[in-house]
Amino acid sequence: MSPREISALRNYLAAGVSDRTLSDAADTVAIADIARGTVLGGRLPELAGRAVVLSLSTQLLSGIAMIELDGVVRRMLLCPPDFNMDYAATLIADAQIDAIVTDDAARWAGLGVDLIVPAALPLRSAQPPELAHSTQWLMLTSGTTGAPKIVAHTLAALTGAIVADGAPSGTPPTWATFYDIRRYGGLQIFLRAVLGGGSMVLSAPGEQVINHLARLAARGVTHLSGTPSHWRKALMSAAITSFRPNYVRLSGEIADQAVLDSLRRAFPDASIGHAYASTEAGVGFAVNDGREGFPAAMIGTSPTGVEMKVVDGSLRIRSGRTAHTYVGAGAPQLADAEGFIDTGDMVELRDDRYYFVGRRDGIINVGGLKVHPEEVEAVINRHPAVRMTRIRSRRSPITGALVVADVLLANVSDSGRTGEIREAILAECRRALPAHKVPAVVNFVPQLDVTASGKLARHA
Repeated sequence: MSPREISALRNYLAAGVSDRTLSDAADTVAIADIARGTVLGGRLPELAGRAVVLSLSTQLLSGIAMIELDGVVRRMLLCPPDFNMDYAATLIADAQIDAIVTDDAARWAGLGVDLIVPAALPLRSAQPPELAHSTQWLMLTSGTTGAPKIVAHTLAALTGAIVADGAPSGTPPTWATFYDIRRYGGLQIFLRAVLGGGSMVLSAPGEQVINHLARLAARGVTHLSGTPSHWRKALMSAAITSFRPNYVRLSGEIADQAVLDSLRRAFPDASIGHAYASTEAGVGFAVNDGREGFPAAMIGTSPTGVEMKVVDGSLRIRSGRTAHTYVGAGAPQLADAEGFIDTGDMVELRDDRYYFVGRRDGIINVGGLKVHPEEVEAVINRHPAVRMTRIRSRRSPITGALVVADVLLANVSDSGRTGEIREAILAECRRALPAHKVPAVVNFVPQLDVTASGKLARHA
């Protein structure tokens, strides 16, 4: 299988590659039937050659519509359910949108788009459409500090890592992910399931972690992925004890040693690893040796064609898997003159290994000295009583900022010994970190929120 062979998802499914299923809490659909079916009520011809926003309430309906629209529309923008409609008019103008596919027409009314096509299950039989376009797949960045940017991918770029890995051997896997498939991380898992002959179990809107995990176990999920924050939340659920995946992967945030070790204890027989990927840079690499960071030997050009370098401490990536542009008026340049994307993820070389220390745009300035929240969190997360930590800043009239740690304990039973745990945390921070990085305050909190993209909510 090569990227050129995947000219459209529907063609690939029509070739009979998969007889597996897509399902959520309410519905199950045979993947092979999607090549011969429609959720658009026969209105697909009206969408041919258009630039479309795909805005649907469930992941299952979204996944089917993606397959149906690929190769038919010129552009397809995947709109996650948490999209802030305050930016809708800008998004429509920047992506030159002229059609909406939705099951909530009222949400998109009055925005100047005349063609609104409803989508709904059940799947109905349909004639195969004419696949005349190489669809541009558009995704949104998280937009945590303002309007999200629109990132454009080709299907070949999106499937580059999947093609390089090849089809899995043995019994087809049953995939699941804590991600939403309308974001880059979730879309990668969706494509792996669809193109690799596997099944996929999708989460339902508002589903609690304990119910989600119980359903994954009942459906026989073998392969599960999510951010480290997703996994830390899952490890706190009683349902984790009945779940036994064969394959566990982390991406989207720094995977520190504490979470990797916790997953190894929870799933001693599973393959556990972490991957580097982002909406702009695509899938960079995977690490499967059980250690945080990545070997320094990965810098340079890999056999998969991914080339990496470090400039001023920031990881930069060039490959056929990256996005090719930002979309919209005044959009910034995505790559530099040599084609490298500056990820903004800062790394530090220690011996023969690079370690992620944090985001360039997340630095706390303490008296002119830099603190990456993630490196302090990694130290605190080593404590066996700690499940999750958020480092944030508090204004100080003397140093400009103070480092504050919000700590979530792994077990409620430890809440009676917070004084002892606080002292142990501070002692370890003083041993492992320079003085300006040691938290001035350690708070024990009942919860730490995770954003819709699966990352620790740092602006809560």
